[in-house]
Amino acid sequence: MELFPLSLALLGATAACRTPSIDESKLVDLTWPFDERTIYWPTARSFELQRVAWGLNEQGLWYASNDLCASEHGGTHLDAPIHFAQGRLSTAEIPLERLVGPAHVIDVSAACARERDYLVSPADVEAHERRFGRIPRGALVLIHTGWGSRWPDAMAYLGSDARGAASDLHFPGIGPEAARMLVERGADLVGIDTASLDHGPSLDFEAHRILNGANVPGLENVAHLELLPETGATILALPMKIAGGTGGPCRIVALLP
Repeated sequence: MELFPLSLALLGATAACRTPSIDESKLVDLTWPFDERTIYWPTARSFELQRVAWGLNEQGLWYASNDLCASEHGGTHLDAPIHFAQGRLSTAEIPLERLVGPAHVIDVSAACARERDYLVSPADVEAHERRFGRIPRGALVLIHTGWGSRWPDAMAYLGSDARGAASDLHFPGIGPEAARMLVERGADLVGIDTASLDHGPSLDFEAHRILNGANVPGLENVAHLELLPETGATILALPMKIAGGTGGPCRIVALLP
């Protein structure tokens, strides 16, 4: 009966002596910081950080603490399937294995530079597959539009910096047929480096409804996609585990090949 705890102790000692196996130079943070400049959907509550304590307490010891408040949907964040699909997974219900996996980065930045409201099409997916092979089931597909270069300028990034109104937004997104194709491919998750899976002028958010309806989570405002290869990286996209949540702030990390 004592073999099990002894084994755990030996494993712990071995782990403590082991050299870290991750090359830190191959880690890429795909997350924008949360602060007063973080871009949120124009009708959503922006990020607020309120300082509660910051300094020496009555015993002369350092103590710091903040309160924070914000919408689930802003900055680098995850959209849970329930966001646009009744009865689908909430944030805390998404299996962990759906949030970690091989990245396929579809680069449409050249087309988006020519057309601000560009919609990713099946032809874009097929062009990627001609170069790198069919997108495998379980892939985490990220759309690189080049829009990250505009962050955190809300006017340049969203097409409007007006608060409380989302009627004049302009940025690229995923077309409905491309969204259906990614569902057919079996993508575990789909992300983009703009404020929405759908392009700015969208009124019905069809890409959201197609992906979320298939229980596929989304990532929005993904940072620094220009630093990733189109295949070969591994993505970890870990949102705040909100029970019943429709989304949440997300720390996304890529491990380069």
